[in-house]
Amino acid sequence: MSAEVVALVVLVLVFLIATVRSINMGALALVAAFVVGTAVFGVEVSDVLGGFPANLFVILVGVTYLFALARTNGTVDWIVHRAVVAVRGRVALMPWVMFVVCAAITAIGAASPAAVAIVAPVAMGFAARYRINPVMMGLMVVQGATGGSFSPIGIFGAITNGVVDKSHLPGSPAVLFFSAMGACALISLVGFLALGGTKLLQRDRESPKEQVAALARTGAAGGSAGEPAHEPAHEPAREPADDALPRLDAQRSLTLVGLLVLAVGALVFDLDIGFLALAVAVALTLIFPSAARGTVDKISWGTVLLVGGIVTYVSLLEDQGTVKWLGDGVAHVGAPLVAAFLICLIGAVVSAFASTTGILGALIPLAVPFLQTGQVGAIGLVTALAISSSVVDCSPFSTNGALVVANADVADRDNVFKRLMTWGMTIMVVAPVLCWVILVVPGSL
Repeated sequence: MSAEVVALVVLVLVFLIATVRSINMGALALVAAFVVGTAVFGVEVSDVLGGFPANLFVILVGVTYLFALARTNGTVDWIVHRAVVAVRGRVALMPWVMFVVCAAITAIGAASPAAVAIVAPVAMGFAARYRINPVMMGLMVVQGATGGSFSPIGIFGAITNGVVDKSHLPGSPAVLFFSAMGACALISLVGFLALGGTKLLQRDRESPKEQVAALARTGAAGGSAGEPAHEPAHEPAREPADDALPRLDAQRSLTLVGLLVLAVGALVFDLDIGFLALAVAVALTLIFPSAARGTVDKISWGTVLLVGGIVTYVSLLEDQGTVKWLGDGVAHVGAPLVAAFLICLIGAVVSAFASTTGILGALIPLAVPFLQTGQVGAIGLVTALAISSSVVDCSPFSTNGALVVANADVADRDNVFKRLMTWGMTIMVVAPVLCWVILVVPGSL
């Protein structure tokens, strides 16, 4: 049995063991990375640790630390209440508002993790307070960020179009963008309908003002974020008036300024979102030390360990050529249509656990040999590969999915992780099939 096959078998065993036994999958993956790296691939421990996602670690710690402060001092509550007033009490609109906001941010060139890091904490806080399914909210935030990233000036769009040009293949930035956005919107719609969106619409239709008033009275104390909302009590409806909102004191005002600095620094000046969030959090802690007690404990350390371990193991596979070994095997498949499908499937599987940006740059060139034969349409396959490799970013093992899990309510975090993993694995299988049928097969007929 080759080293590549052994490494892939161990990865499957990590998932099986962590599912059957109550053990952090990241801890198990770190041990597996050490054993497989040193015993199977014969590399040094330092080489294994070289795959640890330090940047992702800083992002998760920095963002969850900052927003733990913002939740503790009431800033997130203030933002959430303002959002309710802005949509006139129609809570069902908020997931779509978050989808559009993330899409707009990434469409103008912001990195997808930066957009999700800024929007997800507010979106998940809103979901927790107004009893929206957090999996649905997180799914729509990630898909919005993904779809927008394929605009001609978005990061995914620029990378994909750049690789296509470099490989001298025909391309269409418009087809890529609108296809990707359509796929992300479709996934969001399915998630919205499957995860309680119709109930939200019914609640809003019956009496949005009464519903918001009832939720405002009970949201802070009752119900977990993933539970369906109870019918509003038959009490006199109250407008969610401005005087009912949490007041802005000095601490909340400075926190809002810090969040604005985070957004501008990350989206406009392209500063590192993780270190910037840590800097803002440390500054707030120095100014208001009494309010910061216990916030470090609220950092999602379990999520950090889980994602760090899995990404370290997958990085080991990439560094040792296992992914390339898979791609080379696909390139030698005789049937171009079958090879095209396998390329899309590999892109989806690997991207669910690794960098989408890296996958887009690595797998498209693998398809060049049989694309140049003209038996498979280049635009269709490139678009299918791009979509298959990106819509799986809702997986909790990707940066975006991990940010959603880390910002979920503590009581719901395990459930959000499991449900997002289910959605991510389902999309990982379904997206390549549908993209292949819709975008690749017609181009070969």
